[in-house]
Amino acid sequence: MDRLNTTVGILGAGSMGGSIARGLVASGAMDPKGVWVYDPDPACVEPLENLGIQAASSADDLVACQTEVFVIAVKPQILADAVRPLSEGLANRLVVSIAAGVPIDTLESLLPNASVVRVMPNLPIQVLSGATAVTAGTRASASQTELVRELFGALGSAQVMREDQLDAEGAVVSCGPAYIALFVDALTRAGVRAGLPASACREMVEATMRGVAQSLLESGDHPRVYMERVTSPGGTTAAGLYAMEPLVEQAAYDAVDAALARTAELARG
Repeated sequence: MDRLNTTVGILGAGSMGGSIARGLVASGAMDPKGVWVYDPDPACVEPLENLGIQAASSADDLVACQTEVFVIAVKPQILADAVRPLSEGLANRLVVSIAAGVPIDTLESLLPNASVVRVMPNLPIQVLSGATAVTAGTRASASQTELVRELFGALGSAQVMREDQLDAEGAVVSCGPAYIALFVDALTRAGVRAGLPASACREMVEATMRGVAQSLLESGDHPRVYMERVTSPGGTTAAGLYAMEPLVEQAAYDAVDAALARTAELARG
């Protein structure tokens, strides 16, 4: 893809912050010299430096780099303490937060002179197949919002949404990789219970999941259409789906409701 004409600073180089930095470079969206990171843990920063990404020596040093976009990739529980001392240096800057449950009004109160955009990415951004919801704050311009969408679009799919939709996206899509991994693990354990060797079963289940994902992406079919293709009338798949569907559907509803409830708790502090 064409390189974006911008610079990015990322506060926090853990699982998500590091994946954003790596993904922007791996996708070709950014020159590594235009990406700066800071994390107090050198073990998080060193692999990024090996890619040519720039490392700041402190949070203040990262702010001083004057990157056009400043991404806050720290845990929501420590966000206020991490950001408050940086507020003056981030005035008149575009600041992007990935923190779950920290609403725009809180971010804008912490950063009263910055343009804030809130995003909710998920972990598959590390393989450039992520999904990110983007919500503009009251001071973010249309061009700034589009820049953020393009940055995260380089890491997969990025969609602009209202903030209330962003929380729902987080409960479904940002949490989704863990839900899917849990299902893979559960199906593997069911296979072991039925007599399959554990390592072979896990390998075959994972290969099946990769194949299903690739097939759905290439065909564009609705999942129901795909299910019908592998379900013979009165067959074993039909019997399995009959037993599984109501439980999986209810579990999905319950999981999203629980994640939304926790999001609300985080927002209340």
